[in-house]
Amino acid sequence: MTNTIRLTMAQALTRFMARQMTVIDGEKLPIFGGVWAIFGHGNVAGVGEALYQLRDELPTYRAHNEQGMAHAAIGFAKASFRRRFMAATSSIGPGATNMVTAAALAHVNRLPVLFLPGDVFANRAPDPVLQQVESFGDGTVSANDCFRPVSRYFDRITRPEQIIPALHRAMQVLTDPADCGPVTLSLCQDVQAEAFDYPETFFKERVWTPRRPQPDAGELDSAVAALKAAKKPVIIAGGGVLYSEAAATLKAFAETHGIPVMETNAGKSSLPHDHPLNMGSVGVTGSSASNLLAEQADVVLAVGSRLQDFTTGSWALFKADGVRIIGLNAQAFDAGKHRALPLVADAKAGLEALEARLGNWKSPDAWVSTAHSARADWLKAAKAVTDPTNTLPSDAHVIGAVHRARGSGATLVCASGGLPGELHKLWPSGAPGSYHMEYGFSTMGYEIAGGLGVKLAKPDADVIVMLGDGSYMMLNSEIATSVMLGQKLTIVVLDNRGFGCINRLQMATGGANFNNLLKDAKHEVMPEIDFAAHAASMGAVARKVASIAELERALKEAEADTKTSVIVIDTDPLISTDAGGHWWDVAVPEVSERPSVNKARADYEKNRRMQHLVN
Repeated sequence: MTNTIRLTMAQALTRFMARQMTVIDGEKLPIFGGVWAIFGHGNVAGVGEALYQLRDELPTYRAHNEQGMAHAAIGFAKASFRRRFMAATSSIGPGATNMVTAAALAHVNRLPVLFLPGDVFANRAPDPVLQQVESFGDGTVSANDCFRPVSRYFDRITRPEQIIPALHRAMQVLTDPADCGPVTLSLCQDVQAEAFDYPETFFKERVWTPRRPQPDAGELDSAVAALKAAKKPVIIAGGGVLYSEAAATLKAFAETHGIPVMETNAGKSSLPHDHPLNMGSVGVTGSSASNLLAEQADVVLAVGSRLQDFTTGSWALFKADGVRIIGLNAQAFDAGKHRALPLVADAKAGLEALEARLGNWKSPDAWVSTAHSARADWLKAAKAVTDPTNTLPSDAHVIGAVHRARGSGATLVCASGGLPGELHKLWPSGAPGSYHMEYGFSTMGYEIAGGLGVKLAKPDADVIVMLGDGSYMMLNSEIATSVMLGQKLTIVVLDNRGFGCINRLQMATGGANFNNLLKDAKHEVMPEIDFAAHAASMGAVARKVASIAELERALKEAEADTKTSVIVIDTDPLISTDAGGHWWDVAVPEVSERPSVNKARADYEKNRRMQHLVN
C-alpha cells in the first residue's frame, strides 16, 4: 500500500518544488532559486500559506510589480544558463495579466520560468468573483488564457490531484534543451486550499541534469561534407552556446579549424572580446568585420541561434552564391530554418562530433588573414566612437566610459532602445555570461528587474544595468526591491528625453519627428524629470553627472557603495554609431504625400531585392 500525506494542493506544489535539485560544479543545489510573490485574494490564502510553511527551504521574494518580479525570475534563469530557475505567483486579474509580457519574453528567448497565477473558483459558486474576466460564450475562459500562446506548457488545475501530472510535465519542459521555456500552471483559488492524500513518493528528491542530445549520423555526414568543402566558413554563436556551457569547446573548435566567430546578442561573450577570431557582433547591429565576412561566407555554421532578423540582416546579409547554412541547434524548428542543413544536437555535443570528424581540416590561410585585418579595422572604428568627448555624449561615449571605469569583468545588463545595438557592437565582453542582453523580445522595463535576477544568480558579480529614460519610466520599482534585499546594482540611466532609438528609425524611414522625443509629443508643459531624485526616494545612492569625465569618476565611486547606485547622464538622442551595421526590413509606406517617405520607399524596394526569401 502506498504511503500518503494529506496536504492542500498549494502545500503539495511548494513541497514538490523544494525537492527538485540540480548539480552544478559538483554541488547539489535546489533547482528553484525561490518564488517571487505578490499576494492578492487569488493566492494569499492558498499559495501564500504554503510558501510560509517552507520559507526556509524555498525562499519567497516580494516585489513591487508583477511584471518586474517575473523579469527578475527570468534574469535569474538566463544568468544561470538555464540550469536553475524561479517561479512567480500572483493573484487573478491584473496581477496575472501583468505577467503575460514577461511570459512572452521568456517564450521568445527560450528561458525557463514557472508562472503560478491564481484563477477563478473551479466550483463557480461565487461567480463572478472579484477581478474575474467573463466570456459571454465560454464559461471556461479566464484571464489566464492569455498565457496559452506564450507558454511552452499550460495547465489549469481544477482538482487537487491534477497537480501531480502537471508538475511532472512542467519540470520536463523547464529542463528540456529543445522545448525550454515558460510554464504556466493556472491555480484555481478554491482548489489551492483543497486537500488530497498525496503519495509520499511524489515528494521524493529528484536531481535534474542537462540532457545533451547527440547528432544524427546522416545529418552529421552532411554538415562535415559542407564544412570540408568550405573556402570561407564562419561561425555564428547564439545563446545556445552559453546555455550548453560550450564556450570552451567553441573556442577550441574555432582555433583548430581557423574559423572566424561572430556573435548574436544572446551569444555575445561566447568568446572573449579580445580573442583574435572574435569578429564581434553580426547583422543589423553587426561590426564591420563580422558583416564583411558574412557577406562573403560560403558556409555559415549557426550554433545555438534562432537566426532572427537582426542576426541575418532580414535574410539579406548572406550574399555569396550557393551559401549554405548548417543549423546546429537542440531545437529542430531552429535547426532547419532557411533551408539549412539541420544538425539537431546540443551545441557542445554537436561541436565535439564535428571536431571528431573534421580531422586536420582548416579554412584557407587567406581567409583567416582577411578576418584578422577586418577585425583590426573594426577595433579602430570602435575606439574612435567610444573615446571621451567634451560634447553632449552619445550612447557610444557612455559605453566607453562604463568600460574604462569598470572593465570587462563586470556583468552588463540591458534590453531595449538604442543601447542594445550600440552595446552589441561596442561592449568588450569578458567571461561567458558577462553580457546579459534581452533582445529576443526587447522588452522596455526588463533592465532593472532583470538585473536584480542576475545579481541573485551571481551574488559576487559586479552587475551594471544600462538603460534609457524611456525604459526607466516604464518599470523602475524594483530599484526599491534591490535595496530591500541588499542586492547591489549599478544602474546607469542615459536621459535623451524620449524614445531616441525609435525616433532615429522614424527619420530613417522618411517619417517626421513625431511623438517619440518628448519635445515632439503633444504637451502643454515639458516634463522636467529628476531621475536621480526619484531613485534616491527609493533608497538608492543617486548621482547626476554632467560629463563623461564625471561619469567615470562616479562609476568608480559607486564601487564603494554598499547598496544600489543610480547614475544619470544626459545624452544626445540623434547620434548612433555609423560604422558597421546592416539594412533591416522595416516596411515603408508605398503611398505618401511626403517626398522623404517616397525616397525612403524607393530605397526600401531596392534593399528588399537583396533578400533571399527561401523557407
